[in-house]
Amino acid sequence: MNKTRRRAISALSISLLASAVALTGCAPGGGTSGGGGGSTLTLGMTADLPGLGVAIQPAYQGWFADAAWDTLLICDSSGKPSPQLATEWEYNDDRSSAKLKLREGVKFSDGTDFDAEDVKAAITAAGEVNDRFADVAFDIEDENTITLTWPQPIPTLDLVLCEPNISSSEYYAGDAQDTTVVGSGPYIYDAGASTQGSSYTLTRNPDYWDAETYPFDKVVLKVFTDSTAGINAIKTKQIDGILADASTVDEAKSSGMEVVTLRGVTTRLLITDHNGEKIPALGDVRVRQAMNMVFDRDAISEQLYRGFADPAYQIFRVGSDAYLDDLTEDPYPYDVDAAKALMAEAGYADGFTLQIPFFEGQNHDLLFPYITEQLAQLNIKVEQVNLTGPDAITDLLSGEYPVPLWQLGNYGESLQDIKDYVLTDGIWNVEHQPDATVDALWQKVLTGTDEERVSAQKEINQYIIDQAWFVPMAYPDGFYVYNPDISIPTESDFAALHPLLRDFQTK
Repeated sequence: MNKTRRRAISALSISLLASAVALTGCAPGGGTSGGGGGSTLTLGMTADLPGLGVAIQPAYQGWFADAAWDTLLICDSSGKPSPQLATEWEYNDDRSSAKLKLREGVKFSDGTDFDAEDVKAAITAAGEVNDRFADVAFDIEDENTITLTWPQPIPTLDLVLCEPNISSSEYYAGDAQDTTVVGSGPYIYDAGASTQGSSYTLTRNPDYWDAETYPFDKVVLKVFTDSTAGINAIKTKQIDGILADASTVDEAKSSGMEVVTLRGVTTRLLITDHNGEKIPALGDVRVRQAMNMVFDRDAISEQLYRGFADPAYQIFRVGSDAYLDDLTEDPYPYDVDAAKALMAEAGYADGFTLQIPFFEGQNHDLLFPYITEQLAQLNIKVEQVNLTGPDAITDLLSGEYPVPLWQLGNYGESLQDIKDYVLTDGIWNVEHQPDATVDALWQKVLTGTDEERVSAQKEINQYIIDQAWFVPMAYPDGFYVYNPDISIPTESDFAALHPLLRDFQTK
């Protein structure tokens, strides 16, 4: 298995579990009252944790990870780093190496002291499931100084160092990683007060170095996979906040809840079998272009998303370096007849069968019927494959399904989008097929001037548009609704998907 495939579970900062629009299923039973009152913050999660292991924590709704573990650096909404377990850092000229000065006096929840050996153990373990940390070399100068060196330049090194949650070397050496939580974060997991699959309780770490940033004495996370149940839970003071969707946000507002509007995802199909190795038809650019042309992006924004979206003609976030400001018209306008003609020209008028994974809680209930109907006009038969359980994301990214459907996060730094979605080893480029043009442009990113790097990113964007590697559909609004007794004065999430734990404050 390619090591990048499991990373989506631990990143999805990436990214990467990125729907904040429509949620389905049924809610669990109630729990302790949030009430917003100063001592307890109770948040609803629209999907359960994949487990307790440090290596499999999602960044999407990753409040458990925010609470239990620290990272080396902590990045803000634009990707700018600040100290966390590392208090000082410096890079070499090509950003292939980082020398870190570590925070002193930090203890893990198992009572052990934090030092450079823990960083080495954490990065080594991360490298087993995440290519970002594969083949890193370590130079430990003393217990509080360590240098990490990669075999190649890392233009997004700030973001990389903000990513891994750090546990103790004893934790990584043990055999209870799936059942034990060992961290140095602002809160300590209370297993006795938690029920996996339903509710997770964490209590204040009395020795935490940055306690002022986290004003609540207790954090409780409750799983609600039904959006209406989540809204009702806020009304009855069972929880203080939850992600909402276009169908429930008006109700939330009318009930006196506060609302944060977020624009951090692009709804898309990812056509990753560019060479047609798995499905020969997908190797023909005309087929990929035809698949773009059967989707009415204006109708998707106005009807499926009830006007809470804009049509998307590219996958990058507005304002990022790769974004093409002059792309104001759809390069593949909605035209079913023209799309059918392209399919016939390519020799695939009879279409083919395409298996697409289906997930609950990721807006697929809204999107899947429309996508199935539109592709059927090209005689492309969509077979729904339901993926559930702890291995669902691993299966999604295994390469078995060459055209995933997802609302993926877009980052403030488009280099991260390129790394995750476009490069050969990208997490979401699930077939991992090489492309000489992309590789050559990426070399310009690695070696060029600042101006050349920006230009190369825009060229990559134009190339993948011309080659129709994606079917971008919409930039939907996401909504986070919350009890007015608490406040969210900042929005720190690099993927703009929801507030982070440090964003929640008392009034």
